[in-house]
Amino acid sequence: MTGIGIIGCGKIAQVRHIPEYADNAQARIIGFFDFNKARAEELAAKYDAKAYDTLEELLADSRIEAVSVCVANVAHCEVTVKALKAGKHVLCEKPMAITIEECQLMVDTARECGKKLMIGQNQRLAKAHVEAKKMIDAGEIGRIISFHTAFGHSGPENWSVDPGKNTWFFDKKQAAMGVMADLGIHKTDLIQYLTGQEVKAVSARLVTLDKTGPDGQPIGVDDNAICIYEMDGGAIGTMTASWTYYGAEDNSTVIFGTEGSISIYEIDRAPIVLRKKGGIVETFEVEQIQTNDNQTKSGIIDAFMDCLVNDTEPSIPGYGVLAAMKAVFAAIESSEKGERITIG
Repeated sequence: MTGIGIIGCGKIAQVRHIPEYADNAQARIIGFFDFNKARAEELAAKYDAKAYDTLEELLADSRIEAVSVCVANVAHCEVTVKALKAGKHVLCEKPMAITIEECQLMVDTARECGKKLMIGQNQRLAKAHVEAKKMIDAGEIGRIISFHTAFGHSGPENWSVDPGKNTWFFDKKQAAMGVMADLGIHKTDLIQYLTGQEVKAVSARLVTLDKTGPDGQPIGVDDNAICIYEMDGGAIGTMTASWTYYGAEDNSTVIFGTEGSISIYEIDRAPIVLRKKGGIVETFEVEQIQTNDNQTKSGIIDAFMDCLVNDTEPSIPGYGVLAAMKAVFAAIESSEKGERITIG
């Protein structure tokens, strides 16, 4: 069995990482670290593990071979690099880091230390996305022309471990970025995965439309992001991320090609709808997408454990997420400058 350490014991750790490790026969949770010691102690008692006083103490424990990094965005790089240098394999939550330089440092450190670095871009593993990718690669919709993809819900203040307007997601000092980095990175990474193309240019608007902090003032990060992505394979489309979808969650993607279109996780439709030239429509009833209110197994932990047990490359390696992070940072730059940004 592989010894696991959990660094950061917030909501994403509690609803995804911890229960999925507990469900994996190859994993054994050794311990937890969180700045909120009581939270770590509560989880340690529940899972017959140890709560560490410091990050360094957890990383010094030789029983721990791999860690999940589930801390606030600004600490992803620092904690990941420390863990890699301590000889641990790392699964880091998205967004990978808060600058492209930090992202590259994480990748370089993993390579130099001979350790695995995987990023929690779980949308690639959703069953409808996996099946849709096969259909697209098989030429079912022909050459991809355009797309639109979206991810929106009512906001992290309704979901995080400390709910309300004091959530760290709204604090620029801890989050650095808003919905673009929280939800936008998911759909940016996904559209590249599905199309097999990378974003080469971005025109974007990142805005704060509705969310306010405890003082009633607009939060310091974006709550809506709308991007036009130009892909290196010739396709063009839109990516929308929002924390102000106060009705049903939207996690949909529609891709249009020369021979038809494929719709994935559209609200109130089958998980996959394939529409061909001539009016032929096929539906595929695979697993529904997760929502904040309906958390199912993500597949991320099983994929991470698989690469550790079999000593293979992670299915979502750090270097494989760099292109999506470049697009996110280009979108932020585009919004700030009010111009189209080409990714070099």
